[in-house]
Order: sequence, then structure tokens, then C-alpha cells
Amino acid sequence: MAIHILAVVGLIFFATPGWRIMVATGSLAWLGGLGVTVCYHRTLAHTALRLHPAVKHLLIFFAMFNGSGSPDSWTANHRQHHSKVETLEDISSPSIGGFWWAHLRWLWQAGKIPLDRWCPDLDKSEYRFWRRMQVPLLAVSLFGGLAFGIPAFFWLGPMRLVMSLHAQCFVNSIAHMREAREAGEDSSQNVAWLAVLHFFQGENWHRNHHAKPSSARFGWKLWQIDFGWYAIWMLELVGLATSVKRASMRGPSAI
Repeated sequence: MAIHILAVVGLIFFATPGWRIMVATGSLAWLGGLGVTVCYHRTLAHTALRLHPAVKHLLIFFAMFNGSGSPDSWTANHRQHHSKVETLEDISSPSIGGFWWAHLRWLWQAGKIPLDRWCPDLDKSEYRFWRRMQVPLLAVSLFGGLAFGIPAFFWLGPMRLVMSLHAQCFVNSIAHMREAREAGEDSSQNVAWLAVLHFFQGENWHRNHHAKPSSARFGWKLWQIDFGWYAIWMLELVGLATSVKRASMRGPSAI
């Protein structure tokens, strides 16, 4: 509630903070989104590739700085979602409580997913370190902009965090509310307009992802822009990404 109220205040009083602050805000949000889609989602949750440790931990830092939580809890929640999708055991499913449950409520009402069951492979000191760093990083993320003035505080802190939060939440809500489907059928859908909120990093091609969850590529067609995949491709070229899985791009991909 606090970051939402602060974000509204910032939008009212500092709607035009200057291009430097706006570029810095967009850059941090971009890097945070890249950390989520490339590292949290494709690398850790689905093991669709392996990242060089330096790249992996840099992306974890930006993902956590963007308010996405620790890598082990994010991975556990996402693996549980895929394992139990379209059932009442899927903690973030709209079928439990509709749009708002899938969008936000499950984050604090569904309870904690057991890490030892859903991500025992992340029970390592390197990930436990990031879990301990979550609160300090969030504090710096929220208040660090104060060092550059009041407008920077609002834009680099609460406004960025709110935008990034809802961009991710739409994947659990809107991207899982496909109409005209049979009971029990996968509800995931591609949402073209959501690409804007995700900086065209590919998370909006969610039906593609559910059809081939082991693939490191989410955008299957030329017009399905997937900067997360482009980043992986470039990292692979220089040897910083390995074991990249390229599943056959055949399957449902209608918007």
C-alpha cells in the first residue's frame, strides 16, 4: 500500500522529473525485468540454459532490486504453478479467486511454498545469501533515489517498483484468463499489448511458454519480439550462456 500511495503522489507532483531521471528509472526497470525473465524464469525455474556465475548473480541483483524477491522463493512459486496449473493447488490461478487473487492477493494470502520440495537444487549458500539480502536491497531500492533529490526518490523508488510489480503480476492474471476454452484446458494466452509493460522482453508470450516450458525462447515468430531471448543468444555467442534449450517452435501461439 505504501509504495502505491507514494507512486500516486510522485505522479501528481513530479510528472516530468527530467530526462536523466526518466532514463535511469527505465534502465533500472529494464535490467530488473531482464533479471527476472532470463535468470529467474528461464535459467533457475526451468533450467532452459546455464549462465556464467558472474552474469547469473548480476541478474539476480537487478531482479531483487526490482522487487521480485529472492531467487529461491520465486523459483519455488513458479515451479509449483506449472506443476499444478489449472487446479485448485495452483496458488496463483485466477480460478481460485478471480483477477485480483491471481494479480496480487496470492502473494500474501497463499502462504509460503516449501523450498525443500520445489527447489532443493537452490538450497545452496549462494542463494541463501540473496535471501538474507532481500530486505536491505529493497530498502536501498526504495529510498536510494533520495540521494539525487525528491523527484528521483519518487521515480527511482516507488513509481518504478509499482510499475515493475504490476507488469509481472499481469502474467499471473491477464495471461491466464483466456476465454473460449474447455474445462481443465490450459488458460494461458499470449497478450501482445503486455509487451510494452515488459519492455518487449518476451514474458507476454505466455501461451508459447506454457506450450514449451523447457524452451529458452518465448517469442516464436519474427513479430513476437523477445529481447530476453536475444540477450540469451548474445550471451551464448560469447560463452556466458551454455546448454541453451531450443525446443521445436510448433504449437499453439495465437493471441
